[in-house]
Amino acid sequence: MIDSHAHLGLCEPSPEELVAAAREAGVDRILTIGLGEDSNPGVIELAREHEQVFAAVGRHPNSAAGFYELDAEELERLAASEEVVAVGETGLDWYREGAPADEQRRAFLGQIRVAQQVEKPLVVHLRDREQSEDAATEAFSTLEAEGAGLEIVLHCFSAGPRWAARAAELGWYCSFAGNLTYPSAERVREAAALVPDELLLVETDSPYLAPQPSRGKPNQPANVVATAERLAEVRETDYERIESLVTANAARLFGW
Repeated sequence: MIDSHAHLGLCEPSPEELVAAAREAGVDRILTIGLGEDSNPGVIELAREHEQVFAAVGRHPNSAAGFYELDAEELERLAASEEVVAVGETGLDWYREGAPADEQRRAFLGQIRVAQQVEKPLVVHLRDREQSEDAATEAFSTLEAEGAGLEIVLHCFSAGPRWAARAAELGWYCSFAGNLTYPSAERVREAAALVPDELLLVETDSPYLAPQPSRGKPNQPANVVATAERLAEVRETDYERIESLVTANAARLFGW
């Protein structure tokens, strides 16, 4: 099993304990994600220290303010590192007020360019206001117009069935997190049932979004197993098949 999106540096207990617990649960590949200048070097260092950990570097949309050409150049330098297998997370977040919309757009475009330069996948964060699809609509349009040649991962996919179908048409990966398991998340489960086998991923987004059996506690990579079990039910198959699919998909996408 794999965890295609975690933030090990934000989790408790220590990375060593988290990696050991993941291994015991059968999780042998973890992608830990940088959120900005303060965390990008750390995710690379964690990948150097742990054989089953790999890194992505980027600037989260909620921290996008002040992203300019020099930031893109530094990000490209980091993204060229051997331990880095993806760029991001980047994207658009209209749910929180972490950064002005225009600054988010500039950082998003900048990171699309970085991913194209280093020829690595782009990890995309999308979050809309309640009852809105504005972020999804704009981000899909931007990626279609500007993301030529890129492998795209829509992380913590929550946009609903219509967008899952469109992502499938475009050949983009959809990664499902612990919110898939929540009783209220019927639209997420409907979307998860539509994703083609070859474009399916699972994640924890640790320390956030613990799956239902661990809800209310800090999440960790070992818990991706619970999400994958629920995903198997949604797709009317068994856990072993989901494990095989997502493991193969991640290996092909990230080259690990």
